[in-house]
Amino acid sequence: MLHINQYFYIMKKILFLGFLIPFFAFSQIPVGYYDAAVGLTGYALKSKVHDIISSKTISWHYGDLPNYYAQTDLDKYYDHTATNTTFLLDMYSEIPTGPDAYEYTSAQLVSSAGAEGVGYNREHMVPQSTFSTGSISGYPMYSDLFHVVPADARINQLRSNYPYGVVGSTIYYTFTNGSRIGNCAIPGSPYTGRVYEPINEFKGDIARTLLYFAVRYEGKLGSFNHNMGTTPANDESLFDGTEERALDPSYITLLKQWNAMDPVSPKEIDKNNIVYGIQKNRNPFIDHPEWVNMIWSETPDAIAPGAPGALTVTQQNAHFVNLTWSPSPDPDVLGYRIYVNGSTTPAETSKSTSVTIDHLLPSTAYTFTVKAFDKGYLESPVSNVAAATTLASDSFSSDLMIIKYLEGSSDNKALELINRTGHSVNLNNYRINIQFFSGSSYYFSDTYELEGTVADGENFVILNPNANFTCFTNAQAKFVTASTPMTYTGTQYIELAYDGNIPVDVIGAKNTTNTVGNVSLYRLASITQPTATFSLSEWQSNPSDYCQNLGILKVSENTVGDDVLIYPNPVENQLFVDAVRLKDVKSIQIYDFNGKLIKTEMQPFKNKKSIDVHELNTGLYLLRLNGSSYKFIKK
Repeated sequence: MLHINQYFYIMKKILFLGFLIPFFAFSQIPVGYYDAAVGLTGYALKSKVHDIISSKTISWHYGDLPNYYAQTDLDKYYDHTATNTTFLLDMYSEIPTGPDAYEYTSAQLVSSAGAEGVGYNREHMVPQSTFSTGSISGYPMYSDLFHVVPADARINQLRSNYPYGVVGSTIYYTFTNGSRIGNCAIPGSPYTGRVYEPINEFKGDIARTLLYFAVRYEGKLGSFNHNMGTTPANDESLFDGTEERALDPSYITLLKQWNAMDPVSPKEIDKNNIVYGIQKNRNPFIDHPEWVNMIWSETPDAIAPGAPGALTVTQQNAHFVNLTWSPSPDPDVLGYRIYVNGSTTPAETSKSTSVTIDHLLPSTAYTFTVKAFDKGYLESPVSNVAAATTLASDSFSSDLMIIKYLEGSSDNKALELINRTGHSVNLNNYRINIQFFSGSSYYFSDTYELEGTVADGENFVILNPNANFTCFTNAQAKFVTASTPMTYTGTQYIELAYDGNIPVDVIGAKNTTNTVGNVSLYRLASITQPTATFSLSEWQSNPSDYCQNLGILKVSENTVGDDVLIYPNPVENQLFVDAVRLKDVKSIQIYDFNGKLIKTEMQPFKNKKSIDVHELNTGLYLLRLNGSSYKFIKK
C-alpha cells in the first residue's frame, strides 16, 4: 500500500509528464544559442557547451544574491502562486505534498541557526572549499546563481561539505521534509563518509546543477580541491581532478539516475530563463536533459595508449618555447600532458599535437617530454626528450600587461589587459587579487579568476557591470564582474596574478594605503613589460571617469606611430577605421601572417567607415592602409 506522500509524488510526476511538452515550448532558449554544439557527443559536446555557457557571462557580487533570489527562487509551485508570494523555495525544507513547516523571504538571511526555520543561508551546492583557498573565495564560482541557492541555515550548516548522495543504514539527521544526512551508500563509490540525501522531488534538480558546474568550469576543475578528506576514500568533493569526466564514475552513474527519475520541472525552466536574464548564461541540462547521457557516454578501454613521438622544439624565445609532436596511434586519446625537466607534475596539457610552454627563464636550458592520456585516463609511455635553451632576450613581453586602469564615480571600474607575449595565453591560470586594510592589518580578499584564452596581440577589458561609462558597455567587455576585486576605490592594491598568487602586473603597492582613486591611468606606449612594482611614472593620468579608447588599441599602443584607430580588436564582423582624411584612402589590403593577400578593397571608405571581415577565418591579420600595417584579430 502506498504511503500518502508517495501517492502525491507519483501523481505529481504523472501530471507533470503530461504537460512536459508545453512547458518546454516556453523554455525561451535564445535562437542559435546552442548551434555550435549540434552533431557533437561525448566530451567534445561537453567542451563545446562549456564554451557556449561561459562566454559573455556576468558575475555578480555575493552580496547581490539575496535581492536576486526574490526573482529566481520564489515558491510559485507548491504553496503559493506567482502573484501572491514573497517566500523562497528551499529544496532542503520544501514539503511538496503539504504545507511547509516554515518559510522565509529573501530578507531573512542569517549567518547561523541552532534549529530549522530561523532563516536561510546562501548555500553553495558545490561547496566553497572545492574552489576556494582558505578564507579567500573565488569568483565567478562564488556567486553563480545556478549553484548558490537559498537553503535553511540549520540544514546548510549540518550538510557542511558533504556531497549529495544515497544514505545507508546509519542516519545522523532527518529533517522536516524527509531529507537526511547519513553514511554513504552510493554503489561502487570509494567515498565512505557522510552524504546529504535530498527528497526525490529535487534529486533531478540537484543532479543537473552539479553537472552544470562540471561543464561551466571545465578548464579549472583540475586546479580545484578534489581531495578534501584525509584519505582518498573520504574525498568529500567527488570531483576527480579531470577536466573531461570531472566526477568519480560511480557519482556520474548516480547523477544520471537522478536526472532520469526526476524530470525537468517548471520551476527549473523558469529559473533558467530568469538567471539567463541576470547572469547571461544557461544550465544546458535544463534545456537539454538528454545531454547528460550523451556527454557521459564514453566507454574507455583498459589499454594504455601508445607513446607520441617526434617531439620537437619549433620555436624558442626568452620566456617561452613552442613544441610539436606526432600523435599517439590510439583512437581514444583525449589529450597530452607535457612535462618539463623530468617533473612528475605536468606543466601543461594540450588537446592537439602542439603547445606553448611559457613562464620560462631567459638563458636557461630545459628538457621536455610528452605523454598521451585516453578516455580512461590511462597514460602512455613517455615520448622522446626534446631540449632547448631559451634566448637571453627577445621583443616580446614576458607576460600579460595591464594597460588601462579606470577608477571613477560609483561603480565606474575597469581594467584593460593586453597580450604581447608572442603566443596565445591560457587565462585559466590568472586571477585578479585585491588587498584591503582592516583594523591594524592588511589582508587579501576574494579573488576573480579569468578563464578562456587570449590571442597574441589581443587586448580585453574587465568591467564592473554597474559601471555607467559613456564610451563602453557590458556587451563590449570580455569579462563583466561585480566581484570584490572590481569594487576597488583607489586605496587598495590590485594585482594580476599567475598561478594563484604570483604577481605579474600591479596597481599600487602592498601593505599601504594607495592614492589612485578618481583617476584613469593609461600605460605609456614606451612601457613594454609588466612589473610587480608599481611606478606612476609608467602611466598617463587622466580625470575620473575618463574612458576614451577603452577596449580600442590606438596605433601608438600597438607600436605604430600615427593617428589611426582600428576597432573593435578583436573583431567579429565589421572592422572600423578612424583616421584623418579617411575618405581619401584609395585602397586597403588585408594579409594573413604568412604574407598571403586575403582581401583588397578599392575606395573602401567612400560611403562607410568600416571593412567587412566576417568571411575571414579566426586568426591574426594585417591591415595595409596609407603605407602602414595594422595588426588585428578576427574572432
